Amino acid sequence: MAAYMIVTAAIHEREKFIAGYGAAAGALVDKFGGEYLIRGPGVELLEGEFAGAPRIDGASVVISKWPNREAARAFWNSPEYAEVKKLREGLADVQVLLIDGPDLTV
Repeated sequence: MAAYMIVTAAIHEREKFIAGYGAAAGALVDKFGGEYLIRGPGVELLEGEFAGAPRIDGASVVISKWPNREAARAFWNSPEYAEVKKLREGLADVQVLLIDGPDLTV
């Protein structure tokens, strides 16, 4: 069964975040067998809080699809991603979810 990683991010320095973390993470997602379904800013908050913040300036959502939960975890727990993850420190507040689901590729 496919797995989906859903990331919400309140990004404070978008250009720096995208140039560093975004580029490096994107290469690793591909390397570990994932694919992006949605990557983008422009989130509209309809209810609740976004990424633990009451405001959503700079808010983005990223959804990636993985062959299965194990593949997503292999990416997440890899030494390579541990290094890449450091590139977003101080640049964004993120929340990451992992869920199994049907193949949504059209």
